[in-house]
Amino acid sequence: MPAISPDRQVVLYCLLIILSFATFACGTGKNDEKIAEIDGIAVTRTELNQSGGKILMDIRAQLYRAEKQKLDELITQKILAREAQKIGVSVATLVEQEVYSKVTAVTEDEIETLYKNNKERIPLELKDVRSQIAEILKNQKIEIRKSQYLKSLKEASRVVTYLKPPSIYRVDIAVRDSPFKGPPGAPITIIKFEDFQCPFCKQAQPTLVELLKRYDGKVRVVHKDLPLDSIHSLAHQSAEAARCAGEQGKFWNYHDVLYANSSKLRLEDLKGYASEIGLDVESFRACYNSGKFKPVVQNDLITGSQLGITGTPTFFINGRELSGAQPLEAFAAIIDEELARLK
Repeated sequence: MPAISPDRQVVLYCLLIILSFATFACGTGKNDEKIAEIDGIAVTRTELNQSGGKILMDIRAQLYRAEKQKLDELITQKILAREAQKIGVSVATLVEQEVYSKVTAVTEDEIETLYKNNKERIPLELKDVRSQIAEILKNQKIEIRKSQYLKSLKEASRVVTYLKPPSIYRVDIAVRDSPFKGPPGAPITIIKFEDFQCPFCKQAQPTLVELLKRYDGKVRVVHKDLPLDSIHSLAHQSAEAARCAGEQGKFWNYHDVLYANSSKLRLEDLKGYASEIGLDVESFRACYNSGKFKPVVQNDLITGSQLGITGTPTFFINGRELSGAQPLEAFAAIIDEELARLK
């Protein structure tokens, strides 16, 4: 028997696991289905899903992504084969005629522009990397042309897919009294667990601002604190100070100042920012010194721990987890799915 590659072993392993839950994954199983017994006491599908929760959902999602990728490749192959047969050429000839022959040559201006835009990351002179840059640009043009051509073929065909995504794992997080931006009744709620000393949290802020603009009136962003005390010794006190600013209606002003000055979060800095954004400084000091919001921040920490969060930033979009400072389109993909589902 020929050896099975490690990648294929992983896929087969996941497939075997998924097949053991196939009835549920395909949407035909009942949550009260009995799947085991202990001395006559039933163990149900609901209990399994509650116990396995995110782990099972992640495995099902992994299989779905693999199936969807392969299905897309198969559809592309069949459409290309049909088009090639229609005009009486091979698939290779068709691709050569419609893709490679229509790719324009890479110009010196394009090479120089790419080099200038990435000079900080390229430690060599242009003359030493010119051929490599030209190859990169050529491959980019080929991929763009190929994508355009395949898109035109698919649009001219009636493609219907019946592959269904698995059930989505969601968590229910209480947000009462948590600071938020956006309409209270927005169809999309993004809950963010953050640490004011975390550079990746800072990096994520422009993305959240852009999402609020792009989905104006449809998105609410809710703040939760997850100060990582073991590595960020000033994050906890910063979180408490921001809540005290919120007591005067300026949580988000203070929030933005903290991220803008994330390397300066000593106690005196925090009190200085209160004056900078126009807070009643004495009331702010009294609030902070009382430790009024210490339990609130601690409660967010407990919630994060219960959710299994180990790093910041971590986001939940309508209960769906997204970890790290992800690009805007990663958020947009989930938001679009959620808006379509809610319709």
